[in-house]
Amino acid sequence: MGELAELSNLTKRTIDYYTNLGLLKVERSSSNYRYYDHSAIERLHFIENCKNSGMSLEEIKKKLIDEDSEEIDVLELRLKIKGLEKDVSQILDQLGKHDSMNQEYVKKHVSHESLSLIQTLLLLLN
Repeated sequence: MGELAELSNLTKRTIDYYTNLGLLKVERSSSNYRYYDHSAIERLHFIENCKNSGMSLEEIKKKLIDEDSEEIDVLELRLKIKGLEKDVSQILDQLGKHDSMNQEYVKKHVSHESLSLIQTLLLLLN
């Protein structure tokens, strides 16, 4: 906590207060030593900027919770996209074999809308 206080130009007491309010995430070692990840400094700067703009700590907490849930949504979307990329790869492999049986399989199991969506997602990712 001392290092974080020094790097963020805040007191240990302030960091402890923010941690107790749930504004900062902390991990503890087996000897109960606090570990903050690299995002803690950015989060502290965000909190201080919000406070300086007149927001209450409760408003800041709500804003942080909203941002955290958006990050989770983005991670879930990325996982779904990776799954789609795998599906597309398998489909392209099947289509690349020019085997009429495989092409029929793909035609039966993947709609035109799905292929269009997959192609659009691939374009967005690249």
